[in-house]
Amino acid sequence: MNSEIVESFAQMVREKGIDKDILAGIVEDVFSMMVRKKYGQDAKFDVVVNMDKGDIEIFLEREVVETVENPATQIDRETAKELSGEDLDVGEDYVEVVPLVTFGRRLVVSAKQNLNQRIKEIERELMFNEYNNTVGDIIVGEIYQIRRNEILINHNRNELILPKAEQIFKERYKKGDTIRAAVKEVRKNNGNPAVIVSRADPMFLSKLFEMEIPEIYDGIIEIKRIAREPGERAKVAVESHDDRIDAVGACVGMKGVRIHTIVRELNNENIDVINYADVPELFIARALAPAKLKGVEVDKDARTANVLVASDQVSLAIGRNGQNIRLASKLTGYEINLIKEGGDEDDYDIELVDFKPELGAELYDKLINAGLETAKDVLNATMDSLLAIEGLDEARIKEIRDMIRRDLEEAEVEDEEEQVEPGKPIATATPDDLPPGGVSAPRPAPAAGATDQAQPAPGDGGKNS
Repeated sequence: MNSEIVESFAQMVREKGIDKDILAGIVEDVFSMMVRKKYGQDAKFDVVVNMDKGDIEIFLEREVVETVENPATQIDRETAKELSGEDLDVGEDYVEVVPLVTFGRRLVVSAKQNLNQRIKEIERELMFNEYNNTVGDIIVGEIYQIRRNEILINHNRNELILPKAEQIFKERYKKGDTIRAAVKEVRKNNGNPAVIVSRADPMFLSKLFEMEIPEIYDGIIEIKRIAREPGERAKVAVESHDDRIDAVGACVGMKGVRIHTIVRELNNENIDVINYADVPELFIARALAPAKLKGVEVDKDARTANVLVASDQVSLAIGRNGQNIRLASKLTGYEINLIKEGGDEDDYDIELVDFKPELGAELYDKLINAGLETAKDVLNATMDSLLAIEGLDEARIKEIRDMIRRDLEEAEVEDEEEQVEPGKPIATATPDDLPPGGVSAPRPAPAAGATDQAQPAPGDGGKNS
């Protein structure tokens, strides 16, 4: 019976990773409790557990007396001689091995329950330490249950939680799918620790780049800041610690080859990579790419910046639904006030990346490769040049142009309705405008990249998509 018990414990050591010495200590404590319940708190005993040999022995020590007053601590001479075969004198100690069967079924069941409880506590502590030491790292698990507000993931036989707020909203998940996510937080509960993982947090993007870009992993390139709207767009500021290496180019790779894996992992999220700058004016100008700015005035104390742009650059600076200026504000940490330069010219335009969901990633890449980077570029292109693009015919070109023209007209109407006095801000974004978790503070971590087609950003060689 003893060897069976120890073998079951040895199996726990192998399967659950519980330290052998810790488990032996738990077994000693549990069997000590059994002895005290049977013989009382004054009983003198030793519990010896040998995990290697598979032995559990309980030695009960009692004093030899003429008349027994306390059977738990005393034994008469006749009984001691009968059990040991030795003639012991009064006052000597008699030590006997207590078989487990003498404890009775009730005590054994109680001990088993206590043992299971202690082992569960150890397992919880081991699980907490395991994941608490890997916060920020990427895990690969399998989806085994999809609930209304969360997804449960099986990872090394442990249950991890992917809350709705930490999911990329455009993604659709199925039971049995393999999923990658970053460990964001580990909370202690009454039961097992709650391990929260995320695909929407900037650190997930950061770790993806650390995995895909060796220069980031080696510390040659540093991720300074990340601002992100998960599933839509992200801006990443990078800095090289080696003058011979272009940080943006290394992140993007030849023809965007390095970034492709990350973009696909993030459900075709557009990623802009820019060079970090300590000078706020330059950093803000780079963050607002692809818009070309006329000037930037910064108030460092108030953390505000007035940005002057030409009328034809307003839509590019703001972006669809204000996304570009919002991300730039969060990335730089400045409140950005966009001021349109005076003049009669009002050549309104929209960056082509804003139409990527409607065009599809493949057609969008082909248009960019053909040098068509904005809505006006597509509308002004000749029919022959568009027909030369694989997959386009006259009907599809007309459909695309009608869609772009309609969006442009709606944007121009909104712009006219929101006319402001010359010199007044036409748009303002603050670092707080982005949803929580959409930005990372400066840190020497991984991440960043651009999408499939790289374009120079104003004045820095940054690249975006």
